[in-house]
Amino acid sequence: MNRPSNNSLGRPGTGRPGIRNIGIIAHVDAGKTTTSERILFYTGESHRMGEVHDGAAHMDFDPEERRRGITINSAATTVHWRGVQINLIDTPGHIDFNIEVGRALRVLDGAVVVLDGVAGVEPQTETNWRLADRHEVPRIAFVNKLDRVGARFDQVVDSMRERLGVQAIPVHLPIGAEAGFRGVVDLVRMRALLWERDDASQPVQEAAIPAELLEPAQAARARLLEAVVEQDDEALETWLRGEEPSVELLLSCIRAGVRKRAFVPVLAGSAFRNRGVEPLLDAVVDWLPAPGEREGTTTDLAGEPLAALAFKVVADEHGSMVFVRLYAGRLRRGDSLLNTSTGRMERAARLYEVHADKHVERDELVAGEIAGVVGFQDTLTGHTLSDPKHPVQLESIAVPEPVIHLALEPRTKADQQGLSRALQAMLREDPSLRLRQDEESGQTILSGMGELQLEVAVHKLHERFGVDVVVGRPQVAYRETIAREAELTHVHRKQTGGPGQFAQLTLRLEPLERGAGVQFESRIVGGAIPREFIPAVEAGIRRMAEAGPASGYPAVDFRAVLVDGAFHERDSSAMVFELAAGHALRDAFAKAGPQLLEPVMAVEVITPTEYLGDVIGDLHRRRGQVRGHELRGTATVVDALVPLKEMFGYIGTLRALSSGRAQYTMQFDGYQVAPQAVAELVAA
Repeated sequence: MNRPSNNSLGRPGTGRPGIRNIGIIAHVDAGKTTTSERILFYTGESHRMGEVHDGAAHMDFDPEERRRGITINSAATTVHWRGVQINLIDTPGHIDFNIEVGRALRVLDGAVVVLDGVAGVEPQTETNWRLADRHEVPRIAFVNKLDRVGARFDQVVDSMRERLGVQAIPVHLPIGAEAGFRGVVDLVRMRALLWERDDASQPVQEAAIPAELLEPAQAARARLLEAVVEQDDEALETWLRGEEPSVELLLSCIRAGVRKRAFVPVLAGSAFRNRGVEPLLDAVVDWLPAPGEREGTTTDLAGEPLAALAFKVVADEHGSMVFVRLYAGRLRRGDSLLNTSTGRMERAARLYEVHADKHVERDELVAGEIAGVVGFQDTLTGHTLSDPKHPVQLESIAVPEPVIHLALEPRTKADQQGLSRALQAMLREDPSLRLRQDEESGQTILSGMGELQLEVAVHKLHERFGVDVVVGRPQVAYRETIAREAELTHVHRKQTGGPGQFAQLTLRLEPLERGAGVQFESRIVGGAIPREFIPAVEAGIRRMAEAGPASGYPAVDFRAVLVDGAFHERDSSAMVFELAAGHALRDAFAKAGPQLLEPVMAVEVITPTEYLGDVIGDLHRRRGQVRGHELRGTATVVDALVPLKEMFGYIGTLRALSSGRAQYTMQFDGYQVAPQAVAELVAA
């Protein structure tokens, strides 16, 4: 298959030269990876199309991804379009791997949000959208799969406005529907772009707008102009005079609005059928910001002292490659940098431009680039690297708390030796995985964001590291908290013949709102407890809170106030006060009405309408709270909150209820107080 030429559908010079750092984000199965594969082909990065369904996608190069047909790891690649370097990150759509989306968005300057032309805005779309809002990432939207039965471009745009609360502005109108979808109306230049065949080697054809679409296109363009001309005084004055702004001025207005996140341009296409990819690439170059642009930076960032953020670590038997985004300065091969997160020096032995699973060695990286570095020994996700003479600290990357546990035991002695090494490598790569040893059973406990993530981790232990393990049943990550205030005075006194132990403290516990964590406050006055012992009291409280003062689960959402206390000149020490504080918290918790908190999931079930009653009934049996349901295309979507404990094995039940036709997605919503019967069952 011949590659199409790497050129623009627009006029020369409409896009700024330089770099674009973009991500492709969406709900699972909306077509992110297929869109990425088409971008690779159209930009000349690959000479053949890789397909997700046949396990040949270039961006899903991990064996586990190809086996499952889903994206698990965010994959980076570098392509070029119209003389602009595009650093592209394809992110996972499954909620279990949401850390990959979050850390990618942290270092990107723009994003393409891919939406399913039939389903519209789906749960993970919303989650990713909120993540992009948190990082203030400008976006454009690509409505994909418009060749599918039930696809409706206008309904998807409406769902963006309703569910995302965004000003979604179509810059395309589809030509044809479902199997007859063959092109788009370009509302900026008022022309038709047609792909008469699925053959990607055939260039897009420009034509006049079909007569039946001329009136809707004129109305849509009027709405487009009204929405975007206010971004530029000249364009606004021209529009108010009843004249048409030039194409260049209109492109500039859209670019300014995208950069300010005033609106989101919406494009149309079908990546699988090779329709709409070239206009999407043009939109990336024309409208998404270059490095520094959205912050309004006009200085030469390459001339500033070096500052970089590590956002991903990939470990193998040869060592680790750390993916970094350079925010300022230049990084040359062999340079020594300061990791300001650890205080240690690191050396960049080799630099690589990354093309999915292929790497091209570079001598130098400049500000704005995303690349891989080999040689860093102690750098992890979220660490800042800087010029040793000009240390800076960049905002780190938030890591979600795990909600599910697995107990792992090595199958043989040989596996026992390799298990620790393999798990440490996996934790270095994925900070959303957590590891601990159960003090009672001695088992290794691996924690994560969902069943699929842990299942993939166990499979990786075997396939990649050659370690076989015996796996226990998934366990819910419960928490505990208090229902009311309580105050208690605890005295720790021990005499052993030599120096004794003495500590007295009065502790008051106060319940806090969900998500507040553990807070400590000292109100000691008059030296009732020496100042140097106060940190030990806090350490003892936090250690007991982590161990679980009531049921053995981490305690959260309370404030511990140190009200009063007493000490002995000889028999008191920091260690004794730390020990006493832990006992005091345990006893105070018992007085404060301990409660068990269980993780609750936001569940969305998509089912044929004839099975709606059975689906809702089953959710109720699982202690689910159905918040509503609505028609989406030919199916009904049920929105519910269900405790995670009740969702184990749900897919099998759902398939049986719906003859295999229903599907579901879920994501963590928050912690809620578990019913007494559940708390008693868990404690038994």
